[in-house]
Amino acid sequence: MRTNRRSASVLASVALLLWTSSTALSQPRSRTYEADCRTVVEGSWATGFCHNPYPETDRVRLHIECERWWDIDVDSAPVEIGPAGYAELTDRCWKEIRAVWVSHQPLRDSAGT
Repeated sequence: MRTNRRSASVLASVALLLWTSSTALSQPRSRTYEADCRTVVEGSWATGFCHNPYPETDRVRLHIECERWWDIDVDSAPVEIGPAGYAELTDRCWKEIRAVWVSHQPLRDSAGT
């Protein structure tokens, strides 16, 4: 039985697809554990409420962008929230607040897992 070029290329494509999917499944996947955070703005004050339900530590920071051009934007010091931990981050602008958000930097344990 003879195979033509089209059949050979389809067969090669399927074999490549099966090989890449099986090697992708055997590779360890890294999971990102980020604390659940919400922010509240009251006047010129902003607060971030964060809870970490995951087994890994998350380092969080509160960022505040002030409305006025002369008002200095705020980035809080990083706070590490361990498993089942909770943190409140609060800071302010002199006048109005334009935007507030929390950034995350998940930390690995000392074993590197």
